[in-house]
Amino acid sequence: MKILVTGGAGFIGSNFIRYILSKYPDYKIINLDKLTYAGNLENLADLEKNKSYRFVKGDICDQKLVDQIVGEGIDVIINFAAESHVDRSLYDPKVFMQTNVLGTQTLMESALKHKIKRFVQISTDEVYGSLKEDESPFTEESFLITNSPYSASKACSDLLVRAYQRTFDLPAIITRCCNNYGPYQFPEKLISLFITNALDDQELPIYGDGLYIRDWIYVEDHCKAVDFVLHKGEVGEIYNISSNVEKTNLEITHLILDCLKKPSSLIKHVKDRPAHDRRYALSAEKIRKKLGWEPEVSFEQGMKLTIDWYIKNKDWWQKVKSKEYLKYYERHYIRREKL
Repeated sequence: MKILVTGGAGFIGSNFIRYILSKYPDYKIINLDKLTYAGNLENLADLEKNKSYRFVKGDICDQKLVDQIVGEGIDVIINFAAESHVDRSLYDPKVFMQTNVLGTQTLMESALKHKIKRFVQISTDEVYGSLKEDESPFTEESFLITNSPYSASKACSDLLVRAYQRTFDLPAIITRCCNNYGPYQFPEKLISLFITNALDDQELPIYGDGLYIRDWIYVEDHCKAVDFVLHKGEVGEIYNISSNVEKTNLEITHLILDCLKKPSSLIKHVKDRPAHDRRYALSAEKIRKKLGWEPEVSFEQGMKLTIDWYIKNKDWWQKVKSKEYLKYYERHYIRREKL
């Protein structure tokens, strides 16, 4: 099988490529990535000499380039490419629409032209909006009620994928996953940011009261779920992916501080994000019952693996932060005060 993975130099995409080539050494993967701030070729440095892997720098909005790659005999497209950080979408929504919507449409046009066998759209639980604490987790039949430019752009792309599947018979499947954590995550998301900040004895900025609830999954379990969908999923279906582990931001923060033996005085409550969703939770009953997937890594195991990885790979995240993080967050906190 020959697979085009878009956004494969990012956090989830790079973990997926490594997982697939380990499990299916005879598969071929082309990784198309624009290498924006969160794309990092060092994430896949160990695969540079692997003959089953090839990297192409480029934009998924570039129809000519996408056509050229897909025309090389691609069987499957798995679209991880996305602008994905909610905070950034508050300040530059346009780039989210360009990549997440128009980029997806470009990929689907090539998929139809070259008659690929499967198109897997990687989406997010954020398209469903926010849950109250006493509400049941979202299912695949839940309404899409978006509250940020990021989630709106992902919902738009999901609906476009559905339309192409129904109208043009594109062999497409959509997956929607809860919050991921694990190795190689750019240090702007909660867990990766707080681990690296704590290791450097820097403040851990918590929005509002810190009681926002998220549903967490270790990244390798997500990769395995996408593998199940790729090989067993039914065209036209949507599959939620979740470990059903709900934690507040404060719980996560204290766990990290305890593991690293750092003081709670590093916690700093900051002004809340506009339209901040209170709780995310997904039901993964469908993918479990119909495809037989089950998460294998407990939250405790996953957090230990993640923290250990960041401790052992300080050079990786310090280099990432020196390039992007400090400048961005200095601007970010100043601008947020004006919202």
